[in-house]
Amino acid sequence: MKCSDAGGLQFLGLLTVLSALSSYGTDAFSTPSHQGGALPSLPNVKAAVIVPGFLTGKDEFIPLAQSLTAKGIPTVVVPMPNWHWLPCLGGRSMRPMLERIDFTVKHLAAVAGDLDQFDSLTKDTDLSKDPQLLIPNFSYNPIDLYQDFRNNPGGVLSVGGSAEVDQYPLWNPKGTFQEAPEAQGKVALIGHSAGGWICRAYMSQRNYGGKSYNGHELVHSLVTLGSPHGNAPGAAFKGVEWVNNDVMDAGVRALAVGGTGYKGDSSGQLTQNAYSFCCPNGSDGSQYDGDGVTPIESALAMKEYVTNADTLVLDDVGHFCWSDVFGGETVAPELAQFHKEGRPWYGDDDIVEKWAGWL
Repeated sequence: MKCSDAGGLQFLGLLTVLSALSSYGTDAFSTPSHQGGALPSLPNVKAAVIVPGFLTGKDEFIPLAQSLTAKGIPTVVVPMPNWHWLPCLGGRSMRPMLERIDFTVKHLAAVAGDLDQFDSLTKDTDLSKDPQLLIPNFSYNPIDLYQDFRNNPGGVLSVGGSAEVDQYPLWNPKGTFQEAPEAQGKVALIGHSAGGWICRAYMSQRNYGGKSYNGHELVHSLVTLGSPHGNAPGAAFKGVEWVNNDVMDAGVRALAVGGTGYKGDSSGQLTQNAYSFCCPNGSDGSQYDGDGVTPIESALAMKEYVTNADTLVLDDVGHFCWSDVFGGETVAPELAQFHKEGRPWYGDDDIVEKWAGWL
């Protein structure tokens, strides 16, 4: 199975837009928080939502969703392109992503009661092969992007006054999200890379930047793939630090998956820099092992903060399908070459078999 290159990793384009937007001010605006009440007990359903990692979007993960669907786990991807990450650059609030996760989970949960009979219900329809059609699109335009980039709090510039999550001003991301019908069941979440720790924020009962998402009410299981769960210095890890301040014990099963075989001193500059970025002690990253982006220690650290979390180490498994996406060979030439030579990533069929059975 290959990643789609339709969305690509258009870093040059993203940086160009970022440069243009950064000339504007960063005055934050306030809106009241919105919190819902507790939901009644719901049945667990074998269906899943994939949350893409940083600077990736739906297109890159559709092949993984199709693979899981073919294995009997109807799966959808949060319906967003990679440029929707722009307002979160620099370690800023992940509320734009949390809104998208919430939207997708609620729409899948609304039909989840029927997914136990998914095959019979969708026979001879497009839905039988593509449950993504169950999830409506949402509206998000360039003006919304500008407003979000200007006002999304936190990060290295302390937009809104602070880089600390608990000090973010009350603020709601832009976009028009269609309200979902009443939930019929609980689904699983699969978070890749940064998407994994953001899923933990989604399931928290605490207030994150003006809203408590309480995703544990709609999620029965969490799988994280190469996600950085360990604390590390810098604004980009303020969100990780925030989720690690509490032990999650909300009855949600959790599995942290990490890859090894990509040594920091021999897998290219991106790998060494990424390992150094994720390290808590100021290391240059050269002595770490991992999946080429996330050190194995950080990928498995969720077990320290989530009650009864399981872990799975996959030898010689990489972080991403670098050679299949536009720009991958430019951003990570060594990792792209390894992938082109046949070294697998978390989303390859043979590797999916090793972690999907846990669901």
